[in-house]
Amino acid sequence: MDKRTKLIMSQVMLPSHANLAGNVHGGQIMMLMDTAAGAVATKYAKSNVVTARVDELQFHLPILVGSLVTITATIAFVGRSSMEVIVTVDVEDLEDEVEPQRALSSYFTMVALDKSGRPRAVKPLQIDTEEERLLYEEVKRRREAQRRLR
Repeated sequence: MDKRTKLIMSQVMLPSHANLAGNVHGGQIMMLMDTAAGAVATKYAKSNVVTARVDELQFHLPILVGSLVTITATIAFVGRSSMEVIVTVDVEDLEDEVEPQRALSSYFTMVALDKSGRPRAVKPLQIDTEEERLLYEEVKRRREAQRRLR
């Protein structure tokens, strides 16, 4: 996998990220996900990018103050100017022996922009492994299904 197609970032959730009950705001997590998707897309495209689409976000676990949140953003598909980024969020209680758990995941569509703010072409995605090929094909089918719905 090209080192420019994956980015991992972690952050401990603080009281300023949460409500009075200690639950981290969903918007805070969405912002971190968008930041990771934007960073990996910028790194890949070597240009400014914007978020064009975010698929459904469904929280499977609560994220609490004191938890370590690890966000992984992986470019799975590249079109002419757009990139599909799979973003996963794992949560870990730092004071417990339990392994990190998947809290949520989503697909982000990022579009590369030129200096005038217009979409610009990005290089094709290089696929080196069977896992990358399967991911690419899955996202390609998803994109085609979305186009048919529109």
